[in-house]
Amino acid sequence: MSEEFIALINRVVVPIGLVAIMLSMGLSLKPRDFAEVARNPRAVSGGLLGQLVLLPPLAVLVAWAFRLPPAMATGLFILAICPGGITSNAITYAAKANVALAVVLTTLSSLITVFTIPPLLNWALGHYFGGGEVPPLSVPKTMLQLAQMTLAPILTGMLVRWLWPGAAARMTVWLRPASLIVLVAVIAFAVLASIGLVIDNLLRAGPAAYVLNATSMAIGLGIAWLLRLDRNDSLTVAIEVGIHNATMATFLSLSVLKSMSLAITPTIYGVIMIANAGLLVRWLRRRGAVMAAARAVA
Repeated sequence: MSEEFIALINRVVVPIGLVAIMLSMGLSLKPRDFAEVARNPRAVSGGLLGQLVLLPPLAVLVAWAFRLPPAMATGLFILAICPGGITSNAITYAAKANVALAVVLTTLSSLITVFTIPPLLNWALGHYFGGGEVPPLSVPKTMLQLAQMTLAPILTGMLVRWLWPGAAARMTVWLRPASLIVLVAVIAFAVLASIGLVIDNLLRAGPAAYVLNATSMAIGLGIAWLLRLDRNDSLTVAIEVGIHNATMATFLSLSVLKSMSLAITPTIYGVIMIANAGLLVRWLRRRGAVMAAARAVA
């Protein structure tokens, strides 16, 4: 794979893919959808707490526990500070959980992280690379890039939905599945483009990525238990806390920081999170069936 082709993917395809994902999210949103915040404030607050507050320090702890080298530790942190993604909404829908809550959590976290990612990422680069060669990062420029890649497409999609609801509905029919394809394609590209690095570091980065994902979903379930949420909201919060926007993590690693080594851990995590979410859904479904059977007998 030539350097020119990789540069084209990083500078054009990955950003366009991220915009497409955010636009499809905006096309499915209406202002009244955010009424979920008022209807279900505990679930919304708990989900955002897990995503935005607890995950970054957890990533730092996991990177320290596994003694990850700077690039892997930074990649893990990048994934942790990214918002939820459209994948979490799709998994929530497949799990028959609270899709409205999932969409609100994903949207709010996407809007908030436009402002939180740049300073947190700047801290991580200084922390992990120390006296070594630090990938260049401009906090204001990165904030502007994220606004262009996430905030603008979401608001544009919402505007189109408001002005031309019929056209928005037609666009959503093909754009949402296309966005999922883009996500898979971005992860696949990251694997292919750095296949040597991924294979060489799979045993080093894989366990850390797995532990972060499994622990984050467990944290989501723990938050839901403390807040006494029902089964659907509990599952939704767990998925939202554990599933992150891998396309945004790839964009930050490859397009903003221009470092293939930083994309290793997010790439591995992107595969693991989908598999683990499927296992979580199956476990909760089976548990729910057992409990329902027990109630029927009683």
